Amino acid sequence: MAHFACIELGGTKVNLSAGSGPDDLSPVVRLPTLAPASTLIDTVEHLRRLAGEQDFDAIGIASFGPVGLTPGTPSYGHLLKTPKPGWSGADLLGPIAVAFPGIPIALDTDVNGAALGEARWGGAQGLDNFAYVTVGTGIGVGLVSNGRPVHGLLHPEAGHIRVRRQPGDTYAGHCPFHGDCLEGMACGPAIQARTGKAGETLSAEDAVWTLTGRYLAELFHSLILIASPQRILVGGGVGLNETVLSAAREAVYSGLRGYIEALETLTSFDDFIQPAHLGDRAGIMGALALAQDAWLKTSRAVEPSGAQRP
Repeated sequence: MAHFACIELGGTKVNLSAGSGPDDLSPVVRLPTLAPASTLIDTVEHLRRLAGEQDFDAIGIASFGPVGLTPGTPSYGHLLKTPKPGWSGADLLGPIAVAFPGIPIALDTDVNGAALGEARWGGAQGLDNFAYVTVGTGIGVGLVSNGRPVHGLLHPEAGHIRVRRQPGDTYAGHCPFHGDCLEGMACGPAIQARTGKAGETLSAEDAVWTLTGRYLAELFHSLILIASPQRILVGGGVGLNETVLSAAREAVYSGLRGYIEALETLTSFDDFIQPAHLGDRAGIMGALALAQDAWLKTSRAVEPSGAQRP
């Protein structure tokens, strides 16, 4: 039975697990995301413990970004210009590859990974085109088109789109690059800066949740008109807040004004914009999906011509 390592590298914490599939993954090991060197050393150490006496057949890494995803380029496997202090330019892939030589490693963004996990085991099963949005420490968007994550010049960085400032909102914005972009106005740290409290301590009735939802509606509006997804799934500590989702559904419905026939009613958005079915496991399940795909690709490459897989 194949044995996979799953790494979800987030801006706040690293989640690690191992197993052959979604039903036998080991309990998730959580590490704080500190400086790159110490974080990656701890990651390798815990992966070795998870491996035990059985080598990994493949490793899947779903990482915060931006991250270089084009093999053969100098930036491949490195963090690019990221709002996470100290991580711009960090070599993510190198230390993992050195620690586990010869083992296939698949790398993608945390949101693309989570999207793949939802496609295989969650709320996007049977869909070819959909979006996965995470709202937490940052805001990220994974786009799947024709069954595959979208890559191109880079990968989608829709958390940094410009948004219209809500009436009466004077907050300058949290993003160190763009100030009042979507992430700057609606991420977890922005909520804490606005209220002086961590999001998990706020009441469900706090006005900041509705404000955050209205900012997210700007993203959803653009995704609908540009990418035409069949569904939008939303995860992350902020994104899974039902008050946020309700406000976002209402605002994007109001903004579209019936322009998209399939979304002419407010109730249609209950199915169209859903909380991630895998919840806070979406990222680690995405890393598993990446590892499985890497293993299958390698296995097929080494099979004799004409051989059939059982």
